[in-house]
Amino acid sequence: MPELPEVETVVRGLQKSVLGRKILSVWIGKSDFIDNPAEFTRLSGQKIAAIERFGKFMLLRLANGEELAAAAAAPVVAVAESATGEKGESYTASLLVHLGMTGQLAPSAAEVPFDKHTHVSFGLDDGRELRYTDPRRFGRMAYLTGELLAKEVEGAGADPLEVGAAEFAERVRSRNARIKALLLDQSVFRGVGNIYADESLWRAKIHPAHVGAKLSVKEAETLRRVLQEILNRAIVMRGSSISDFLDANGEPGEYQRHHRAYGREGKPCYRCRTPIRRVIVAGRSSYFCPKCQPAPRQRKASRRKASRRNKSRR
Repeated sequence: MPELPEVETVVRGLQKSVLGRKILSVWIGKSDFIDNPAEFTRLSGQKIAAIERFGKFMLLRLANGEELAAAAAAPVVAVAESATGEKGESYTASLLVHLGMTGQLAPSAAEVPFDKHTHVSFGLDDGRELRYTDPRRFGRMAYLTGELLAKEVEGAGADPLEVGAAEFAERVRSRNARIKALLLDQSVFRGVGNIYADESLWRAKIHPAHVGAKLSVKEAETLRRVLQEILNRAIVMRGSSISDFLDANGEPGEYQRHHRAYGREGKPCYRCRTPIRRVIVAGRSSYFCPKCQPAPRQRKASRRKASRRNKSRR
């Protein structure tokens, strides 16, 4: 399932290709993944005024001249801080898109035949179409006005690319959950998934079953730093294409070539050559190095041995 880097990659591609375009028509095929298909008729005539990432989903912010007063009366404070665009333009609503496991949102020439799994197509004012394809239909679309959007994002966690050291430490060290579970919890950090949780824990040398409350301030800051480094590098490399992910240009990402833990069970650790292991933490497969990322009980035993050695030397 696309995580923060993959979604950010698609958002940046769409910003270059369809930002500012007006939607002239909407075609819907299968609609079981759409919250409110009847509402999609309201998309016609609206302009794509902004395209943003929020966690693992994207928001196409819409604007037209007929509902500006209503939008200004109900600003969306929780997302993008207001309902006003950079040029003073008010957003009337937002199209929420979650790509699921196999979804793709990309522009296409109108004359190109629909892919077999095309389920939504937006006709644009430049003659192209913005098409959503999804073979497994595990994605989601919803037309959300200000109040509905605010309710949708209520309780979302901090953006891991923006969170500061103090807040990050507070969010992980105030909870007794496993650190892998905390990284995956979208109410703690929005956008992190299995891939980048495993990669950042490997870089930080922290076992995925380690309890957040038992991390030191230094360990928490190390984890924050490497998580941000990995996410930013993955964005530069257009994300990880494990099986189905393609960017807005239909191209796969490249960061999967740089994975150090995720999906590498039985392969040698890049640091110490110990075979990577897989365990289930928070209901998800977690890949780690048993030597570089010792289990919590092993850490305690190592500290006790070190303490005894220090006492014996005195």
